[in-house]
Amino acid sequence: MSLKRHLTSAPNHPGRRAILGFAATGLAVPLGAMAPASWRSPRLPFDAPICRVAAEAVAPGSTPREIRLCWNANSVCHTGLAAAEQQGFFARRNLKVERINFSGAADQLLEMLASGKADAGAGMALSWLKPLEQGFDVKLTATLHGGCIRLLTNQQSGITSVAGLKGKAVGTFNMAAPDRNFVSILAARNGLDPLSDIDWRVYPADLLSVALQKGEIQAFSTNDPIASIVRDRDHLVEVTNNLTGDFANRACCVLGIRASLVRDERATAAALTAAVMEAQQWLAANPDAGGALFASYSKVGGGEQVAAMLRTHTHQHHLTGEALTQEIALYAQDLKQAKVLRASTDASKFASRVCTDVLTA
Repeated sequence: MSLKRHLTSAPNHPGRRAILGFAATGLAVPLGAMAPASWRSPRLPFDAPICRVAAEAVAPGSTPREIRLCWNANSVCHTGLAAAEQQGFFARRNLKVERINFSGAADQLLEMLASGKADAGAGMALSWLKPLEQGFDVKLTATLHGGCIRLLTNQQSGITSVAGLKGKAVGTFNMAAPDRNFVSILAARNGLDPLSDIDWRVYPADLLSVALQKGEIQAFSTNDPIASIVRDRDHLVEVTNNLTGDFANRACCVLGIRASLVRDERATAAALTAAVMEAQQWLAANPDAGGALFASYSKVGGGEQVAAMLRTHTHQHHLTGEALTQEIALYAQDLKQAKVLRASTDASKFASRVCTDVLTA
């Protein structure tokens, strides 16, 4: 099967850099400095070939292959999945996709895939890797984008770095949430014990800013679109996000497919992956249209608000194959240091087990 490489480049975001400028300087230890050199993200230019799409990846059959795809209609990260349908990327690859709106926990979603109740789904690597370590029969075939996790505070807290979280109460919407795992990784890199040095407190996502203003917590982490909306609405300070340091070249969201579909219908898995990759590329090039699309099915944020978020995300950073495996291995190593994955887990072997390249012959 011949392959077509999409050479992509990241857009410049001078406004975002200005907003986040102080945040990157506040880290006591440079991101990644505590990780062995072999585990640090490669400093690849964004115009490197980061996405491979099989041009001929089409589901076989005289009629479209029906696929059940789990997504979250209120997650801006999943806008590309709606775009894949709207722009005809699924249809051109002989797929008829039923989108199942799902907002439950990561392990519940992975159980749906592993048990065959759904065929594929999208989610965040930092919440998926722990349940995948426990053995769910699901394969990761691609990343979607990076840049949707934010750590926020107010001027009164005096917190200007992750190191400043020591001894502080920090809010999150779930103790297994990807944002909490991300902050835990940064805390470990800054010499903190993410379990004992931070007082984690759980609130509904839409009440995290309220808890901050009432003084019940001194900072909180969460994901877009809520993170960007409350940051701007309540004039909060963004301490850091998951596009700082060596995370600038990492994605946060992934596409997972039930392993039995990958084994039994590899061409269908390839077609689905390729269609989603095309949609991510479209979204990177059309953030205004993407914002309007999101606003058409979700009331969480208007089109212009969402388009601004999409411009700060790296939808052109969608990986497959060996690049995907290497990135998941980096996350696995980070999560071991943050005491999320087991200390005995071999990060490289784990990544090789849960990732698969469906776009090669």
